[in-house]
Amino acid sequence: MLARRAYIPDESLPRGSRRPWPLDVPCVAQLADEGMTFERPVTFLVGENGSGKSTLVEAFAEAWGLDAQGGRAGRKYVNDRPKSVLGEMVQFDTTTLGARHRIGPRTKRKGYFLRAETAFGFMNAVSGMRGYWDEDTSEMSHGEGFLTVFAAMFREPGFYLMDEPEAALSFQSCLRLMHLMYELGKSGAQIICATHSPILASTPDADIIEVGEHGFRRSKWEDLALVDHWRRYMATPEAYLRYVTEE
Repeated sequence: MLARRAYIPDESLPRGSRRPWPLDVPCVAQLADEGMTFERPVTFLVGENGSGKSTLVEAFAEAWGLDAQGGRAGRKYVNDRPKSVLGEMVQFDTTTLGARHRIGPRTKRKGYFLRAETAFGFMNAVSGMRGYWDEDTSEMSHGEGFLTVFAAMFREPGFYLMDEPEAALSFQSCLRLMHLMYELGKSGAQIICATHSPILASTPDADIIEVGEHGFRRSKWEDLALVDHWRRYMATPEAYLRYVTEE
């Protein structure tokens, strides 16, 4: 483990009873009040669109020193882009290994932030550059490109963050990514991933944090609303489709 806890110091919070965005988002408000602990090498944040899980992952990436647009540790790709409001606030309690990782030489830092919405353009921009991958991702499907990044950049113990990586992946590719995360977690790496995928969330030994109007709370895979909806839909799709097809 590299990070034990993410939190917002009291002195970083605005004064007054009213909290501005994003501190008024329930999961961010809870982060400010309690912090979020990390108990296992692989952590999934699961929740509906708008729940704030991507906001948390982006802030964690920035707080660790990764570029919010995505990319590997030790590099900032848009030098004039300031951190987000939340990224400026968040701090980490780290292990001894985590502290060494963060303050070590830039070229030795291991980690990567994969953000689905910006990943493909970024991949094309750095393909062939030293320290990345040799393949030309512009000649690949989005899914193949994502898997190329995973294979090349998610290989060694480090701090890895992902925001909805399943966006470009098929069922089989999700299983491949699950296997990679499982093995990476056993190697000493730490992974925090926001996802809508019940496949990724079922990664063995992973910690699952469900994000929503309640804030955030730990959950078992089988108790996730996400899993319940998929089970119901696959068993009786007509129960859902009638709401789509009815006028």
